[in-house]
Amino acid sequence: MTKNIVKEKVRDILDGYLEMNNHRKTSERFAILDAVYDMQGHFSLDELSLALENSNFRVSRATLYNTMRLFIELRLVVRHRFIGQTKYEACYNNEDHIHQICTVCGAVTEIEAVEITDAIANTKFQRFRKDGFSLYIYGVCSRCQAKMSRERNKLKQKQDKANENR
Repeated sequence: MTKNIVKEKVRDILDGYLEMNNHRKTSERFAILDAVYDMQGHFSLDELSLALENSNFRVSRATLYNTMRLFIELRLVVRHRFIGQTKYEACYNNEDHIHQICTVCGAVTEIEAVEITDAIANTKFQRFRKDGFSLYIYGVCSRCQAKMSRERNKLKQKQDKANENR
């Protein structure tokens, strides 16, 4: 689906919900929704707020929090709690996620693993309807592994040099 079609669909979902529940259709809610679906990947509320400001649309922190809570409830946005940080992500038409999270630098990358996706798709749940899933795999990224390896080598060289001088 193209970005514009997705945005149109999520706007329709929000519009329908607001109408059915007699809530006001504010320009802030729709501006925040558009900004969310313009963001690339995971984002913080600060990054979302900055994106809104850059498009000359300012909203209060409270409005941002309340609106994001509504979007999460409507399953238009998913909230991730990664190591020491909360990130959000547009999730319409994008329910199944596998994240690699580096426990050293906090880098988050999404991966595709057909075997895992298939295994979950074929799992029989008891008295439960699965809508989607998010899987977090914690470990150390290659960049941090290389850095740790370099630091270990430096330390070993210092120890070897100190042993030679004895």
